[in-house]
Amino acid sequence: MPAPRLIVLLCVMTGANTVSIGAFPALLPELGAADGLADWQLGAVAGAFGFARMLTDVPSGLFMTHHLGRALRIGPVLLLGGAALIGTGGSFGVLLFGRALMGAGHTLATLGALTAILRYHGGGRLASALAASEFAAMLGVLAGAGLTSVLPRAVTWNVALLIACLPVFLTLALLPALGRALPRADGAGPRPLFARSAEASADPPAPPARTAAAVGPWLGLLAGTAGAAVAICYATVDQFVIPVRGSREFALDRAGIAHLLMLGQLVDILAVLPLGALADRRGAPSVLGGVLLLMAAAVGLVAFGTLPLMVAGCALFGLAMAGWTLPLTILRAVTTPTQIAWRTALYRVAVDGGMCLGPLLSGVLTARHAGVLPGLMAAVLTATGIALLARRHLAGR
Repeated sequence: MPAPRLIVLLCVMTGANTVSIGAFPALLPELGAADGLADWQLGAVAGAFGFARMLTDVPSGLFMTHHLGRALRIGPVLLLGGAALIGTGGSFGVLLFGRALMGAGHTLATLGALTAILRYHGGGRLASALAASEFAAMLGVLAGAGLTSVLPRAVTWNVALLIACLPVFLTLALLPALGRALPRADGAGPRPLFARSAEASADPPAPPARTAAAVGPWLGLLAGTAGAAVAICYATVDQFVIPVRGSREFALDRAGIAHLLMLGQLVDILAVLPLGALADRRGAPSVLGGVLLLMAAAVGLVAFGTLPLMVAGCALFGLAMAGWTLPLTILRAVTTPTQIAWRTALYRVAVDGGMCLGPLLSGVLTARHAGVLPGLMAAVLTATGIALLARRHLAGR
């Protein structure tokens, strides 16, 4: 188990790296208006972040099997490089490339933090440790949304985004301390640049065989399905439906959209640690099943409700998003520590694929079939949640 200092450092860095993610959705309508982007271009810019993460997940996972510290150092540099490109307010292609570069940097930073927790924290409070990381991330997202709501209207969207990226410099400042806190497993002797498995001696003992047998491969598949579905819903609702519906149907300005986003993030922050503790006690599969049903209801309210119902849906959506890391708890139960970077990377391909497809499909479908994607995702969430609840007696406790 890592020292508490390592967990604290990872949480602080995760929060600093996610401030720009919270700021971007509220700035999306202004970006589209300033550059004259069509809906499909707007969806592509929003989805480029997730698309880049999806493409870089597997190579990043293979790289950080033996070079976890290096991955955590490269990530913030790419984040700042992508933000600098977007800050130029250039052409559609420049905006796409900048968002993609930010996505690649966020992959290294986020996947590296998750890998460190999953590899070195395999005890009975894993869900709580992951929840602490999610708590920090949501604080960052909330700070980003709050920042966009208080900046004067005279501050243009690209300058506002650059301001939201300033906390990444805190990550750079903490890198020396993180290097001292990380175990030295990825720095002893010559090691391959990319690998699927580390030496068994570098990691804690694998979980007992009966744990993997109890949960079975089907549970890992359900965890992957749940992660992808939650990602698609998050990207669709947070990065497209709320900003676009809020501005076009309810005439909300930047501050109004940011307040809707902040409501969900605030509920997420309040619920994430208690939900992690509940998953440690009752089993992650059963808790995740209930979370997915809540999210299905939230998607319906946000996508189809009136403004008061949309506000209620944002709060319910935040409650459901507090279970964002629960599929990883399930994944860890069926994975040996020596392969956790590789397996987490594969899981993140499904998640980041959903992050890309959500806003992209929304941008393509919004003109004539705006309700198709939210309705379909509500059905998938409901089916997956029921499947997890129906098999909760097999969950490891």
